[in-house]
Amino acid sequence: MDRALTERLHPDYLKVYRLNGAITAVISLVLVIGYLALALWKDWTLIPVWIGLGVLLLECILFIWIFPKVIYSRFKYELFEEELEIQSGLIFIKNVLVPMMRVQHVELETGPLMRKYELAKVAIVTAATTHVIHGLKLDEAQSLKRRIGVLAKVDDQDE
Repeated sequence: MDRALTERLHPDYLKVYRLNGAITAVISLVLVIGYLALALWKDWTLIPVWIGLGVLLLECILFIWIFPKVIYSRFKYELFEEELEIQSGLIFIKNVLVPMMRVQHVELETGPLMRKYELAKVAIVTAATTHVIHGLKLDEAQSLKRRIGVLAKVDDQDE
């Protein structure tokens, strides 16, 4: 079997993941402040504010510091002639082997934050599910998309 190199996510993906966590935390903080203002105006209890601040602190610790490092360190993929192997997981490690003959099409996606860092994700679609490889440099993602398309004998109708 033709062995490929084990590939990992680009380090900039950590920045994007952490920015997403920070944006979510800011939205949560706005909600807590909104309730605080309403509670002070209506003379309601402040217990939900303290609970909200505790949840916000936990959210920041998990989604800005811990989860990005763990996801980054555990994710890897290998592309072979006959299959694609993807390993991912946070607590439970999942290892998936996608046969090339089962691939229906391959998609390349970028969002605003990922475009800022020139990153993309490749989605490999089979009849059963979609397998996603996040956090690749754009040129690497385009190359992977084309290579999977060739190996899976998928017509590239976008180009």
